[in-house]
Amino acid sequence: MTHIDPPGGHGRPAVPSAADAALTRCVSVEPAKFAAAHWGRTPLLSRADELPNAAGFTDLLSPADADELLSRRGLRSPFLRVAKDGQLVPAARFTGGGGAGAEIGDQVLDERVLELYADGATLVLQGLHRTWPALIDFARDLGAAVGQPLQVNAYLTPAGSQGFATHYDTHDVFVLQVDGRKHWRIHPPVLPDPLEKQPWGGRADEVAATADGPPALDVVLAPGDALYLPRGWLHSAQAQESSSLHLTVGVRALTRYALVEELLALAAEDQRLRATLPFGTDVADPDAIEPELTETVEALRDWLLRAEPAAVAARLRQRAWPAARPAPIRPLAQTNALAALGTDTRLAPRPGLRWQLAPQGDRLALRLFDRTITLPATCEPAVRALLTGEAARVGDLPGLDDDADRITLARRLLREAVLVPA
Repeated sequence: MTHIDPPGGHGRPAVPSAADAALTRCVSVEPAKFAAAHWGRTPLLSRADELPNAAGFTDLLSPADADELLSRRGLRSPFLRVAKDGQLVPAARFTGGGGAGAEIGDQVLDERVLELYADGATLVLQGLHRTWPALIDFARDLGAAVGQPLQVNAYLTPAGSQGFATHYDTHDVFVLQVDGRKHWRIHPPVLPDPLEKQPWGGRADEVAATADGPPALDVVLAPGDALYLPRGWLHSAQAQESSSLHLTVGVRALTRYALVEELLALAAEDQRLRATLPFGTDVADPDAIEPELTETVEALRDWLLRAEPAAVAARLRQRAWPAARPAPIRPLAQTNALAALGTDTRLAPRPGLRWQLAPQGDRLALRLFDRTITLPATCEPAVRALLTGEAARVGDLPGLDDDADRITLARRLLREAVLVPA
C-alpha cells in the first residue's frame, strides 16, 4: 500500500502493519523509543525471548537456503565474497565457468567454496535483498519502517573462525542471528557518524588501539537474538563451538552531508562561484589565496541564503529513490492482467512505490524512482484514487468522462508497472 499527502502531491510507502512487524522483529523496545534513544546513537541488544517471533529468523534465510544459493542458483561474483584471516579471497579462487550453456567465467563453484569454508573461510552472501524472496519482502517492509533503503548480506562462519578484524561500517546495521552462536565485541567509535568516503582502513591504527581497550558490549548472540549498531561503532565477531549464520541488514541512510553535496551542486548556478581565479594566482601561497577564499565564502553564504528547499528536495529525490526498489513485478501476470483489463478489474498501487504528482499546465507529471510519466491533467483525480487506496475498480475512477478513458489510463499505468492486479 502507498499513500500521499494530498496538499503536497508526494507519495511514499506508508508504514503499514507489515513494516511495523519487520521493525519489531529486530528491536526489543517500542519503535518510538528505538528512534529516540538508539537510532544513530547507541547499540541495542535484543534477546530472542524479548522479540515477537519465537521461530527466530530461519524463515528469512536458513542454512539449507544458504546451501541452495551456493550450489543450485548459478550465483555469480560479486554476490559471494569469501574472507580468510581478515582478508578477502580473490574471486578467481572460487568462481569459474558454469558448464554447457553457461560459459560465463564468474559463476560460483561449489567444490571450491567447500574447500575454502572447510579451511575456515567466512562466506558472505551479498545483495540478498535482490535475490532471495523472503528477504526481498523483509527488506522492503523494514525499509518502509525506517524510511531508508536497505541492503542484506548473510555471513556464514565456520566454528571458531573470525571473518574480519575489528572494523566499523559506514552505515547502520541490524544483525540477526539465524543459526549457531557468535561472540561480538563492540567498542565506541573512533570517528562518530563516518561517511561512506571515510572507511575504517584510513584509521586502522586508531581502530586497533581502541579494540585493545575494554569493550562497550561483550556478548554472544544465539539464534533469534538481534543487535543494532549505529555506523562507526567498532565490532568484531567470532563463531563459537559450531558454525554461525547471521544476517546483516545495512541501512544506507541519507546524511546532512548529502544536503551539503546537493547544495554545492546547485551552487554552480551562481556566476560568482564559477569565476576564474586571477591570472597568475599562486595556489600554493596562502596570502594569494586568502582574498579569493574570503570572496568565495561571501558569495557562497549569499547563495545559500537564497537556496530553494524545493530544488534541494528534487536532487535528494533523484539520489534516494532509485536506491530502494519497489516490490518486484511479475511480467507474465502483469501482461495477462493487461489482456483481461475491464471496468470491473480491481487494481492496486505497486507496494513500496514512491511517487510524486506535479501538475504542468494541461499535463500531469507522475515522477517515479526511475522515470517520469506524462499524462493529461484531467487524469489527476483518477491517478490519485489509484495511488492512495488499497485497491480501486477501474469503472469507479473519478474525473474521467467515460469508461474508455478509464481503461486507457489503467492500461498505461499497468504497463508502466505503477499498478498491479489487486
